[in-house]
Amino acid sequence: MKARALLLVDLQNDFCAGGALAVAGGDSTVDVANTLIPWFKSRGEPVLTSMDWHPANHGSFASQHGVEPFVTGELEGLAQTFWPDHCVQGSEGAALHPLLDQQAIDAVFHKGENPLIDSYSAFFDNGHRQQTALHDWLQAHGVRELVVMGLATDYCVKFTVQDALQLGYEVSVITDGCRGVNLHADDSTQAFMAMASGGATLYTLADWLETHG
Repeated sequence: MKARALLLVDLQNDFCAGGALAVAGGDSTVDVANTLIPWFKSRGEPVLTSMDWHPANHGSFASQHGVEPFVTGELEGLAQTFWPDHCVQGSEGAALHPLLDQQAIDAVFHKGENPLIDSYSAFFDNGHRQQTALHDWLQAHGVRELVVMGLATDYCVKFTVQDALQLGYEVSVITDGCRGVNLHADDSTQAFMAMASGGATLYTLADWLETHG
């Protein structure tokens, strides 16, 4: 049997209620995570998390360009949505949600540390120029199957899942463990469709628990 891991994407304060880039319903993902974590731990399977970890001068921040948040432009030759300042290294907003069972997390992977380029995926920056430590960690631990959930559906979850599939992992997505930014009303729906068409299997939490015993 191939080794499996749970990957929690960016369950950080700034993406939850009251945060700088709060996602509607973001806090509800923590309950899903806290249900899945003991399920994985009881089977000896690792629980991992990615974290946005931006320097204060990150180039994806609207404040660095004198523009309003959510306008689009270009960064390092790539199309870029400019965001409110969020998940600044060491800030309260960058911390994992206080109700998340953080003691159970086996490894944390930071992303978005290079101020010159954004990094939605937990594996690579948006230009695929640098990779995080995640892929090497998974390879070293023999993990070939990932169960992914987190924030936000239409950005960091989608790009993480697509990169995982490109790298040859089997990927399942827990849909009710995800919430989207939804700059356009159907962005999360489109993201789930893109993940599924790329080869990911979509489950609700209840479906996952029922089908995997």
